[in-house]
Amino acid sequence: MPRRVSLPGAEEFFRPTQGAVPADPRAVARQDGPDAGPVGATSGRVRHDEKITIYLSGEELLGLERARLALRARHRASADRGRIVREAIAIALADLAANGEASELVRRLRA
Repeated sequence: MPRRVSLPGAEEFFRPTQGAVPADPRAVARQDGPDAGPVGATSGRVRHDEKITIYLSGEELLGLERARLALRARHRASADRGRIVREAIAIALADLAANGEASELVRRLRA
């Protein structure tokens, strides 16, 4: 006698993410001009609609993973690699908005 296996339906696979709250737009300061974008606040742990691909060297990826483990072990801050990268981007954009020509990002990109 064959047994039927009960599998979840498509609606269970494609349901909205529970507990995902978008960032409050009032909490995100914006720059003026053509390079306007969010500065100082990250989206945190929500479902993201946009995606980019970046290429890292093996050493850069290893450094990112070491940072993730150090954050967890020494600082009790649990974050995945994507969250760490989003936070780093927010820091760089805030520095650029606050310091312009004197920002670390401008200095490094000109080097």
